Parts: sequence; structure tokens; C-alpha cells
Amino acid sequence: MDAVYTAPGYLFRRMQQIAVALFVEECRAFDLTPVQYAAMVAISTHPGIDATRLSAVIAFDRSTLGNVIERLEAKGFIERKPAREDKRVKLLHLTRAGAAMLRDIVPSVDKAQARMLQPLKPADRKALLTLLAQLVDLNNEASRVPLRAEDALEHLGKSG
Repeated sequence: MDAVYTAPGYLFRRMQQIAVALFVEECRAFDLTPVQYAAMVAISTHPGIDATRLSAVIAFDRSTLGNVIERLEAKGFIERKPAREDKRVKLLHLTRAGAAMLRDIVPSVDKAQARMLQPLKPADRKALLTLLAQLVDLNNEASRVPLRAEDALEHLGKSG
């Protein structure tokens, strides 16, 4: 099994499992998933973003993101409003409850992030994050859902 246990893909998958478990543990009281959190941060940062651009900003599959948006709306954290120029397009906004949730969850998210890296020495944490960011950037196009934040936000800025 060493060939599996030492493979980069296996190690990335295991770390993703660990990262999600730590996030869920630290944020249990808030009943949010990591993707729901990322969506809320993006909506807070870019009020009036539509689902297609949100998908590009957080690099998450558009069809699956629909379920995330529905759950956040059902929880009362976001609302969808029709765009002025095209009523079929729904623009996403945080509600007051969503903004409060986001403000309240940040210390728990920060704790989860710190726990992920805690076993490493500070210099190793920095090196790991630098290398991971480089790998993600250089392999972006290989993703099923490449990160397209700049393109999406450039268009958002022109239409907003």
C-alpha cells in the first residue's frame, strides 16, 4: 500500500478529508459546510453576484452550487433578487442574519485553519502554503472547475 499512501493524489485527498473534518468540528454550532462558508464570503465581498460568477469565484461546480445556494437561502442567510436588466438572472445578497453568521463564524474558521497546520513548524507551514498555492495555480486548468475569479469579477464590475 506504500505506493498508494505516498502518492500526491492520495495525500491531497486525505488532507481534504482532514480539513473538512476539522472545519465541521470547529464550526459545528453554525451548521455550515466549507463550501457554504466560501459562498457566503464571496457574496459578502461581492453583493449582487449571480450564481454563475459565484461558481467562478469559488471554483465550485455550477450545478452543485445551486444546492448550496438553496440551503443558504432556506437558512435565511442569503436572498436572491432579480436583476434589473434581466429578471431571469437572480443576484445574491447576504441577509442581516447571514452577515451576523459570517461575522460570528470567523473565529471558528480561523481556529480550524490553524489546527490544520498546527503540527508543522511555523517555517514549514509557510513553505507548505506557498507550494500548495503554486501547485493550485499551475494546475488550475486541469480542474473540472478552474478558478475564474478575475474574469467573473471584471464582468461583475462592468455590470454592477
